[in-house]
Amino acid sequence: MQLEEQMIDWRRDFHRFPEQGFLEIRTASIVASILEPLGFDLQLGKEVMKEDVCMGKPDAAKTKAHVTWAIENGAVERFLPYFEEGFTGIVATLDTKRPGPTVTFRVDMDALPILEADTADHTPASFGFRSTADGSMHACGHDAHTSIGLGLATLLAEKQEELNGVIKLIFQPAEEGTRGAKAMARAGVVDDTDYFIASHIGTGVPQHHFVAANNGFLATTKLNISFTGKAAHAGGEPEAGKNALLAAASAALNMHAICRHSGGDSRINVGELHAGSGRNIIPNHATLVAETRGETSDVNNYMKEQVENIVKGAAQMYGIDYSIETAGEAVSCKCSDDLAKRLADIAKHHAFIQHVDVTSEANAGSEDATYFLEAVQQRGGQATYCIFGTELAAGHHHECFDINEDALLPAAEILFAAAKELSRTE
Repeated sequence: MQLEEQMIDWRRDFHRFPEQGFLEIRTASIVASILEPLGFDLQLGKEVMKEDVCMGKPDAAKTKAHVTWAIENGAVERFLPYFEEGFTGIVATLDTKRPGPTVTFRVDMDALPILEADTADHTPASFGFRSTADGSMHACGHDAHTSIGLGLATLLAEKQEELNGVIKLIFQPAEEGTRGAKAMARAGVVDDTDYFIASHIGTGVPQHHFVAANNGFLATTKLNISFTGKAAHAGGEPEAGKNALLAAASAALNMHAICRHSGGDSRINVGELHAGSGRNIIPNHATLVAETRGETSDVNNYMKEQVENIVKGAAQMYGIDYSIETAGEAVSCKCSDDLAKRLADIAKHHAFIQHVDVTSEANAGSEDATYFLEAVQQRGGQATYCIFGTELAAGHHHECFDINEDALLPAAEILFAAAKELSRTE
């Protein structure tokens, strides 16, 4: 089978069986089973993830239930012991045994909690690779990223005589919600890296276009906030209750009123509020799901501190307890200019690419690959985050999201060309 056809098959298989963050058990087992015979040295699961740094990880019961699903849907059972606790990261290393730098590439694997469209004009539905896991969907292109990573691995293995130094591939779990990269970065998986490249497909960049350095990511913190009060009969004894719902509502309103910071753009959003158990009961519990963002990590930290103060004040005002869990986080980071310029020059020579931007500030989302970029740059290395443009059927995180698969092979080929160029020793 030609590599392009194989990459499309991989992408469609992962699309059919999407797995959310830290549950990429089937996906990771298949990725490992493909990488091993290619000659990569594999580090799996807890070997490459710092356990106490994982954020927003599903509990043991949910993870165990998903293992059963993964087995039923084609997981490679030989690799399950590495992933069955939900530590689903992979680092694959190819040592050429020749002098040279360490070049590292990162792709992500997780899906989103979205019910995929089932209409005739939705290509995955009409071509038979729509999600089989209702409520989960690859609506951001991480199925394509995983396929690109495997395509790159194939090219590296087949053409390793053209390479020098060490080439590493990171297959990261739980990018959605910015939960997975920090645990891998803190485990030291890029501490030896001289050049680091993370990549994404789409994000509004047109087909045949390439962005060598996306610098628009905001630092962010994802917060799960709980209030615990005291229930009471709303008619018979309302004064005996402590109203968690009102504390949560007060906190939500005041969070959206946080004074902005002169140091850069900031964001705040309360996306969910759940409270109470009946119309005649003083609510004794409430939960908020919120996020902050900032143009810099300092601005985001300011927003987070303001949220913490507001939550504490709201709890004190109503005489109740509270807790705040950090369920995800990402820092701000700028790409390395020199590496971006070199990558842009490499992409220009690929026939698929018609337009190249060295840098872009267009993205106002967040990405936890910034933990890798930061770790590499702090140790004197260079790092960038590039975008492969593609036609999209709908925007990212939309039920009708789909990509133009013509971009898969060129992405892998450009990354291979980068590995070849960056590993040169002369």
